[in-house]
Amino acid sequence: TIALTYFQLAVEDHRWWWRSVFSGGSTGLFVAAYCGFYYVYRSDMTGFMQTSFFFGYMLLMCYGFFLMLGTIGF
Repeated sequence: TIALTYFQLAVEDHRWWWRSVFSGGSTGLFVAAYCGFYYVYRSDMTGFMQTSFFFGYMLLMCYGFFLMLGTIGF
């Protein structure tokens, strides 16, 4: 994240702050993709309630990761 922000500042990109937030927050998107992989291939969860609780809590956690790491990247 630091290197990507430095490269954007070196080319004098005036919109560097959004890219720095998204480059740090992209880890949250990776975690969300892995949660989908885990649910399909690794877990034995079935039913609406288990699925909704799993994806509900995981999406909240991934959004928190996105905000936390995007803020650090900024």
